[in-house]
Amino acid sequence: MPSWKQVTGTCLGFFGLLLATAGIGLAMVDIPDPQKTANVQKNVYYWSDNTQMVIAGGGDKNRQIVDIEEIPESMQNAVVAAENATFWDDNGVDPMGIARAAFNMAMGGSTQSGSTITQQYVKNTYLSQEQTLKRKFTELLISVKVGGVESKQTILAGYLNTAYYGRGAYGIEAAARAYYDKPALELDTSESAFLAATLNGPNLYDPAGGQGPGASAKENTERATNRWKFALRRMVEIGKLDQSTRQDILDKGFPTPNPPKPATNKAGQIGYLTDLADNYIVANTTLSRTELDRGGYKIHTTFDKKKMAALTKAVDKVEKANIDPKKRPKTDKYVQFGGASVEPKTGKIKAIYGGSDATVHFTNNADYTGVQVGSTFKPFVLSAAMEYGIRNPDLPPEQTEQQRTIVSPKSIYDGDNKLKVKNYDGTIWHNEKGEEWHQRNDGDRSEGDVDLRTAMQFSTNTPYIQLAMDVGLDKVRQTAEAAGIKKDNLPGWRSPSFALGTSAPSAIRLAGAYATFAASGKQVDPYSVESIEGKDGEVWNHDSVAKVKQGIPADVADNVTDVLRTVVQEGTGTAAKPVDAQWPTAGKTGTTDGNKSAWFAGYTRQLSTAIGMFRVNDQAKNQKFLEMYGTGDQESIHGASFPAEIWTEYMLSAMKGKSPQQFPEPSELGTIVGEPTPTPTPTPTETEQEESPDPTPTTEAPPETPDPDPTTTCRPLDWECRQNENGGNENGGNENGGPGDPGGGQPTTEPPPEEGETEGNDNGGSWFGNN
Repeated sequence: MPSWKQVTGTCLGFFGLLLATAGIGLAMVDIPDPQKTANVQKNVYYWSDNTQMVIAGGGDKNRQIVDIEEIPESMQNAVVAAENATFWDDNGVDPMGIARAAFNMAMGGSTQSGSTITQQYVKNTYLSQEQTLKRKFTELLISVKVGGVESKQTILAGYLNTAYYGRGAYGIEAAARAYYDKPALELDTSESAFLAATLNGPNLYDPAGGQGPGASAKENTERATNRWKFALRRMVEIGKLDQSTRQDILDKGFPTPNPPKPATNKAGQIGYLTDLADNYIVANTTLSRTELDRGGYKIHTTFDKKKMAALTKAVDKVEKANIDPKKRPKTDKYVQFGGASVEPKTGKIKAIYGGSDATVHFTNNADYTGVQVGSTFKPFVLSAAMEYGIRNPDLPPEQTEQQRTIVSPKSIYDGDNKLKVKNYDGTIWHNEKGEEWHQRNDGDRSEGDVDLRTAMQFSTNTPYIQLAMDVGLDKVRQTAEAAGIKKDNLPGWRSPSFALGTSAPSAIRLAGAYATFAASGKQVDPYSVESIEGKDGEVWNHDSVAKVKQGIPADVADNVTDVLRTVVQEGTGTAAKPVDAQWPTAGKTGTTDGNKSAWFAGYTRQLSTAIGMFRVNDQAKNQKFLEMYGTGDQESIHGASFPAEIWTEYMLSAMKGKSPQQFPEPSELGTIVGEPTPTPTPTPTETEQEESPDPTPTTEAPPETPDPDPTTTCRPLDWECRQNENGGNENGGNENGGPGDPGGGQPTTEPPPEEGETEGNDNGGSWFGNN
């Protein structure tokens, strides 16, 4: 056993070594210069051909260092109260916090940030956010040195000048301008308390919404309001604010900041592209939003410069020729277009149309908007029927593959109008109120017995809603997911109307799901970023996460394509025939109840594109979809009109120079269910168009607005026929966003408000995090 002298000597030697090491460390580390840390770099974005797209991001709000005298006392007090109440008296470090972080790292867990303002200021001087013992030890040494040398005023000013507040704003001066469009010195106590709250995590505290789950505008606003109240309460508790003043501030309400303003170099479609790429990076790589905003990265995207220009040109051409908000403000104001083009087999997003201008309309219409897709959803019903089959009406609901009957596109279903929707076993379906559902057809037409190909060709509703009930709505949802539709874009799937398109996938996701059919069932998630380079070389490449799977059986996908080719050649989608004449084409029209949205989605073997159209006031506090009866001087808007016209205009340009590729010949599939009666083959009329009903069933489905007869009415590209209907135009407004979109709100499907009423709801925007 060692003697007490040996133990004492060893301990003294160890502590002496620690002191010597600390002393050497203190002598070697430098106190950070806040002026140098202010140099935030930009990110450089590249087109798919590696030519430069734009230099943006990373410091869009250039940091401005301001003296402590230019930072209002209310801001200083709010940050101290909320972040580090003992700041004016402590020595700059939190030993317990350091020990806790070291223990967590030693145990393999996550680390924790420095708990004092001094430590956070020091941490902010390191562009790397690595969580290692070395970095934590260096932070400790610098914090001790800073705390012993610099005044508290200098430290506080340094922290407020280097902290990240969100919206690309580093430092309090940039933050004040980003959120309230004023210099920091003009911030009042309420605004200061809010900005102090953003330091707790701007992605989760910006009321405009952030990126990823749990960061919607609604959730962020609630979170920021609670933190704002906390900061004010703590200011009272540390004696920097009296209770009566606090109550006056609370009575005035939360100081809602201004909507985010994209940088001017993001005008046109560029802002939508860079935001889409940024959101993808944050959702799918190890780079955080903070690291990305610090900049210095080269981001190589999938976006095709020529296709982007072609899609923008196609939308502008159709919009200017038909939409005139000055001449027809009641019908043409607030018209929105959104679109996306995805490459089958790879999932590369080649082009999008997000809106008129990213600096004016902040929501990306190619991303999630809450717009229902109508009958463009019917191919997933047919696909489910050919993969899983319909159920045996004499057996329980849950049935094996052997108990089901695979359905052929030649199968016969009743196409009459106002049919009662039935369960798979033949009993009448009722909703939770005991009400029946009487499904209506386009133009209230009764078609008699029709096969599934013909029902798809002319978008007859009753066969497909009953087919979905026979297969099982859960199987239809499963098929849509397998094709690439996100699960959270498929609400209301327990209602029969789900089969007719009450779901709301984004244009990107719809184009991606149709791309699965184009690729004979091979599914790959759409993506926007190929690779990312940092200062030391490549930090991420999509090849490392690329996944291709057989989402839908090849024979099923090829049969769906064959049916959708009939839609283009002889059905509601004949507007796309100019493309089909050069490259084999499949597609589907879609129009929703109340004429609140219209779609055309279609594909060649090489390119899948979805175009949507809707109306909503994107500047309203609360946003609702508006009807499009009379829009563009048309009786109603449908998938076969302006959306199909844009799709065709774009695809003729995007496919130019590509050799035609034939779709695989479909194999004979399934059993012909049902027997035809002598009812004649349906003939389209002038009132032909599909619509999806409201998700809540009533005893009778609402009337529907038909697509035009593809043989007896003007086609969208028949300019001579349409010339007297077209007016001049300025571009219409743009619309809402999904979670994460700056300033967006998810529109509802409620009826439009009375004149003078503000539209919408307060749901936050999104991002298509894994676009």
